[in-house]
Amino acid sequence: MANRQQGDHTGQSIVVDVPGQRLYLFEGGAFRAAYPVSTAERGTGNREGSLQTPLGLHRVAEKFGEHAPLGQIFRARRSTGEIAEILAGPDQRAERDDVTTRILWLDGLEPGVNQGGDVDSRGRYIYIHGTPEEGRIGSPASHGCVRMTNRDVIELFDRVAVGALVDIIE
Repeated sequence: MANRQQGDHTGQSIVVDVPGQRLYLFEGGAFRAAYPVSTAERGTGNREGSLQTPLGLHRVAEKFGEHAPLGQIFRARRSTGEIAEILAGPDQRAERDDVTTRILWLDGLEPGVNQGGDVDSRGRYIYIHGTPEEGRIGSPASHGCVRMTNRDVIELFDRVAVGALVDIIE
């Protein structure tokens, strides 16, 4: 995983504001969209097994789920054929931590911070993805990933290219 290509060749960038629980999309340096998100319930941290959201500069390495139906459940980035029940209440919790609808898999770009060893975001399977727990969006609730509503993640997925930069900030 050494020598990962850095730089954004897409003209797109994403900023995930952890304290604000918001994701901001920029294209060509201009603000284009903002979305509520849910980062880790356990806060920020880059270590394997921490169940925390990693900070720092990343890029969208791969995308999965194009044309999948809203609520489609993925395991290991493959469709299970199941559709999740979408929970709208802030206190409603799903039985499992399902990844739904779309996946943007993040690759850390900072050696020793979010790349390599036990801090590797890609090796930790850190994604931007949909969730069945939509009622919890806007509050920290994930196990490390950046969760979005299913409709919002479809919109982001369709707008953002592989290679777009993602800066997760505190």
